[in-house]
Amino acid sequence: MPSPSRVAASIAAAAALTFAGGIAHPAPAAPVARYAALGDSYSSGVGAGDYLAGGGDCKRSANAYPALWQQAHSAAEFAFVACSSATTADVRARQLSAVTGDTTLVTISVGGNDIGFTDTIRTCVLGSDGDCSDAVARSTAYARDRLPADLDATYAQIRRQAPNARLVVLGYPRLFETGSCLLGLSVAKRRVLDDAADTVADVTARRAAAGGAEFADVRARFAGHGVCAADEWVHGLTLPVDESYHPKATGQAKGYLPGLVALTG
Repeated sequence: MPSPSRVAASIAAAAALTFAGGIAHPAPAAPVARYAALGDSYSSGVGAGDYLAGGGDCKRSANAYPALWQQAHSAAEFAFVACSSATTADVRARQLSAVTGDTTLVTISVGGNDIGFTDTIRTCVLGSDGDCSDAVARSTAYARDRLPADLDATYAQIRRQAPNARLVVLGYPRLFETGSCLLGLSVAKRRVLDDAADTVADVTARRAAAGGAEFADVRARFAGHGVCAADEWVHGLTLPVDESYHPKATGQAKGYLPGLVALTG
């Protein structure tokens, strides 16, 4: 276990986090000729290892769900531009060049970095139960009051650039289980963080529907496999620190990929 000073530094540097959502009923699968994978670290595959050359700090993994889906479907063109720490504004400014009028499938997870969840989890790890609850309240207030406009602007720009593409928005898992957990967060902290995940899920699901997107909820798929589970699909506090509280390769393969496949075939 790192020293307290290393834990504090690790948490301060840890990659941004996110949450979950709701699965729509799948429409008939259509051939995918051009696939663009956008979003943040949960889409780039931080924590899943086997990072692709040339990705730099984006840490795009061969084990991330976009790469796994492409291996199984072999779209003629595959633009994998999801990047660690990306916000909705980053997606609009830096990733949408990968989306064109010929794009037939776009996937995205985004929003956790907008609500400042890295600061929230740092407070929860280093502070009291009350400190954690207050920090989560600030994040969820942003999710309710400001995130909808951020998501609307992002989905609308994707739609303008690829009006005929299928847009799939993937949510985030609840990060924690609430059983006994040696050296983990208290049950109270884990519960309030998972409750916040549900708030973000509700917001994201509504905005995805309003934007003409399909929403893949991965919470049920990750249930029983969060931090503090016997079979964890999500890293707890770990080294390298940017992989903390991100899905492992198992989480990408057994949680995220099936969520996408359920919608796209």
